[in-house]
Amino acid sequence: MDLDKLYTRDISRRECLELFRDEENLFDILKIGDNLRKIIVGDVVTYVVNRNINYTNICVGDCKFCAFRVDMGDKRAYFLDVDEIARRALEAKKMGCTEVCIQGGLHPKVDTYFQGKILEKVHSVTEPYGGIHIHAFSPMEVKFAAENAGLDIKEALMILKEKGLNTMPGTAAEILDDTIRAELCPSKLSTREWIKVIKTAHKLEIRTTCTIMYGHIEEYRHIVKHLFILKEIQEETGGFTEFVPLTFMHRFAPIYLNGRARRGATGIEDLKIYAISRILFKDLIRNIQVSWVKLGVKMAQVALRCGANDFGGTLMEENISRAAGAQYGVSLSVEEIRNIIKEIGRIPKERNTLYRILE
Repeated sequence: MDLDKLYTRDISRRECLELFRDEENLFDILKIGDNLRKIIVGDVVTYVVNRNINYTNICVGDCKFCAFRVDMGDKRAYFLDVDEIARRALEAKKMGCTEVCIQGGLHPKVDTYFQGKILEKVHSVTEPYGGIHIHAFSPMEVKFAAENAGLDIKEALMILKEKGLNTMPGTAAEILDDTIRAELCPSKLSTREWIKVIKTAHKLEIRTTCTIMYGHIEEYRHIVKHLFILKEIQEETGGFTEFVPLTFMHRFAPIYLNGRARRGATGIEDLKIYAISRILFKDLIRNIQVSWVKLGVKMAQVALRCGANDFGGTLMEENISRAAGAQYGVSLSVEEIRNIIKEIGRIPKERNTLYRILE
C-alpha cells in the first residue's frame, strides 16, 4: 500500500484491515494519523468542563464486561432520586461545568417519563445560573426506557428532546457485530437497533457521540466493520460530534475473570485505533477523543500525537470505569488538564459539548 496516498483518498475496508495488521510500518501509520490531525484541526487540544452523574447501578442487563451493575436488593445498590440528580447538576454548574453527562443502569422502574423528569428538573434548577447542557442516556437506556413506557424509539426521543435532552452519548455500541455482541452483551440492543436509535436521534437534530470498546474478544476485522458503520452513519446524517475509542478495562470484568477475554488491548493496539480512525474518518468526524480515565494521562498524551485532538472532560466522578478496574482516577482539574496538554507542546482550549471554543 502506498502510505502517502492515505492523506488524500478514502480507504477501503480491505485497506483498513491491512493497516491494523501492518507491523512493519507501524510508526509511519501513527505519524500519518498525527499529520492528518494537524492538517484537519491544527495544534489545539480541546477539553470540556463537565460532571458525570451515574444515577443508579441497579441493572437488569447482563453485559459480560460490566463490573458496575448490581441486582436490586444488593447491599451496594443505589438509585439517586430526581432531586439528588438535580442537586449534583447545580453543584456542577456552580463549579464551572458547562455539561452534565447523566447515565445509569437499566433500572426496571425507569421509563421515558422518568428520564423526562430528570431533564426538566436539571434545567429548572440550573436555569437561574445560566443553564447547563444535558448530555444523557445511551441508546440502550433510550430503548429500555421507551419499552417500559410503551413507546417506540421516535416517540421516546421526541419526548426527551421536548423535556430538554441536548445531546446523547453514543455508548452501548461496544463492537457493532452481532456475533461479538451475543457473547459480550447478549441482552443488549442489536447492531441494527443501535443504528436505529442513533439515526433517529440525528434526524430529530439530537447530536450524539460515537464510541467503540475494544481489546476483549474481537478481532481487527470486527473493529473495521464497526468503524465503517460509523463512517456510513456520519455520511448519511452528519450527527456525530466526536469519536471516542474506549479500551477494555479487564481487571474486574466478568468475561475476563471467566477466562473468555484477554487482558485488554496492548498499548500498540490503543495507538493504532487513534491513528487508523483518523486516517479513515479524516474530517468526516473531526474530533477524536482520548479517554484519560482508561488510558492514563501518559498514554493519553501519546494518543494525542497519533491522531486525537480532544482530551475529554474533567468528569468529577466516574463510577463505571472505576468499577471495572480503571486505576487512573476519576477527576482532573482544569489546571491539570491544561498542563497535561501544554507538556506535549499543544494548545489547550476549553470547548462546549458541541465543540464551540469558549475562550
